[in-house]
Amino acid sequence: MSQTARLSGLSHVNRVDDGPPLAELLDERRHLVALAHRMLGSADDAESAVDECYRRWYALSDRERERIPVPLTWLSAGVDRICRVRRALPQPEGAAHAVRPTVPDTIVARPRTPEPTTLRQHDAVVHAVRRALLAADADLLLPLLAPDATAFFDGGGKIRTLVAPVHGRDRVARGLLSLLDRSPHTTLAAHSVNGRTGLVVRHGRRVVAVLSLDVSGAEAVGVWVVVNLDKLRSWNAGHRP
Repeated sequence: MSQTARLSGLSHVNRVDDGPPLAELLDERRHLVALAHRMLGSADDAESAVDECYRRWYALSDRERERIPVPLTWLSAGVDRICRVRRALPQPEGAAHAVRPTVPDTIVARPRTPEPTTLRQHDAVVHAVRRALLAADADLLLPLLAPDATAFFDGGGKIRTLVAPVHGRDRVARGLLSLLDRSPHTTLAAHSVNGRTGLVVRHGRRVVAVLSLDVSGAEAVGVWVVVNLDKLRSWNAGHRP
């Protein structure tokens, strides 16, 4: 049985762990911000209302979120309610921005102590992972991940991504392939991230995700995926080449 067949054969119950494609998540937030802007007339107020809606989404339990068949419908209704309340009950100056998402940042603890890896070995694994993701090829990706690999997704509560860490080679592969499901305007390039080679995802000219990898021997043991809009701001402000 091929690696791809093994992945596709896993229980459909686990599909909730995969997470939606990044392009879909970006379109979702743009839709919600546009909706809120039409209702409130202010870009800042619209962003604040959408952030509040995502905060409510993450306040749900995993089981409650799984029961929502179309998240965009739930989120749109939530934004509509928040905007109607804010229009009916004007808040004191600055209050609209007082609420912040409560989703924690990405956990930074390493899954295990990696074996010593040279820069050349690290770069080789990162470039191989890039090729596998570009090809959307599970057969190429799985051997590059340690059996106990862990992936962390940091959305900062401002985009609907996975909250809990994803454990195990199969689930990490599925999560990455799902998130980076290619769209016509998406590119994936190797780039220095925190002093070592990582991967940068662009949608058009905008950086929408940054991936850093912990490598042990010839395998990635940890993958950190940052899609937090606040943390990506410097990547889109001319601070990075």
